Amino acid sequence: MTRPGGGLEPERHKTESLQPASGGRRSALFLSPEAPYPLMGGGALRSSSLLHFLARGYDVDVVLFRQPGDADPAAAIPSGLVRRALVIDLPANGRGAASKAWRNASRLARRTPPLLDRFSGFGPVLSSYLQDRDYDIAVIEHFWCAPYVEQVRHHARRLILDLHNVESELHARCAGAETGPVAAAHRVFHRACRELERRWLPHFSSVLATSVSDARLVGTIAPGVPVSVYPNAIPAAPQPLRREEDVVVFPGNLEYHPNVTAVRYFRTEMWPLLRERHPTLVWRLVGRNPAAVRRYTEGDPRIEVTGPVPDAIAELARARVVVVPLLAGSGTRFKILEAWAAGAPIVSTTIGAEGLPVVDGVHLVLADTAPQFAAAVSGLLASQERRSGLAHAGRSLLEQQFTWETAWKLLDF
Repeated sequence: MTRPGGGLEPERHKTESLQPASGGRRSALFLSPEAPYPLMGGGALRSSSLLHFLARGYDVDVVLFRQPGDADPAAAIPSGLVRRALVIDLPANGRGAASKAWRNASRLARRTPPLLDRFSGFGPVLSSYLQDRDYDIAVIEHFWCAPYVEQVRHHARRLILDLHNVESELHARCAGAETGPVAAAHRVFHRACRELERRWLPHFSSVLATSVSDARLVGTIAPGVPVSVYPNAIPAAPQPLRREEDVVVFPGNLEYHPNVTAVRYFRTEMWPLLRERHPTLVWRLVGRNPAAVRRYTEGDPRIEVTGPVPDAIAELARARVVVVPLLAGSGTRFKILEAWAAGAPIVSTTIGAEGLPVVDGVHLVLADTAPQFAAAVSGLLASQERRSGLAHAGRSLLEQQFTWETAWKLLDF
């Protein structure tokens, strides 16, 4: 097959050679359900940071998954970064409401968490690829792919699992932020994930968590498993020029359940207060899958939805205030790191800033009730001095602790 830009496109499960092996170098396997490139979204940013770190000392082979209709994820990886790539095409998955409802009902009946079942079933393909291959280290991204340790462990001397979230905790918090059948479903998935975490985590040589709090939680779930903190981080880059507009911005993948809940919370509880107090203020949502929150954004001309943008940090540099009204989540929030990189001030719930070493009123403003949150945003809108002070402190913290180069110092492989 040929891809539109010319050149060969890998057939299903085909191995593509991207770089000749370097003699004498150590070798690594990197398996990720999310493509590390393009650098859009927190999952890609975290995965690509580890991929770049591995490439400094290893010849890296990658195993990636492709959603139906998506471009070849191996082709987006910068030249010379990896040696070989295996691209596994996922089966078609209906995107309509009826299809999603049927899938989730089936998952509940089987007590199988959503993303674990989406990326399961490719063990024979992986075993065939790994035949006669050996690695010094293998890194598996996301708990969704942890069961592939069964195939990988026979071919790698060290096995690392990178937890972007603690999935059981994520579902527990989503249950707490919802009611009715949605809350009940998340409680089922919480219990299922916790059982699977206890089963699979002990198979790894070590586990990476995004924060001290997540590392402690992993320790209670699977006592004895070595856990290290590898924080979420972004590439170091100069701060973009700030061109403030009369907007507050919420960034993120708008299909991700904690983000959907945050949009609903802001729209129903906070936005009416801010809209009345600030007659020209616009609320802008930036990110992929805007259709997932359309019911909360339609009908108000002062709510803008941009969809995905090529440079999230440049977009956030236009915000007067970045809002993070999360009610659920796990890991740490790339939206906060990107806002700091943009030099933008932030108002967040406590859970939105969880896992980050922030001081309320110094690096951002924390507010957990709708009136407090709206008042905090209003206070920043009224004070350029306060916005600048928060933005400067946040940017300094980012540069000290949350760039790729800084985070890499915490790794021991």
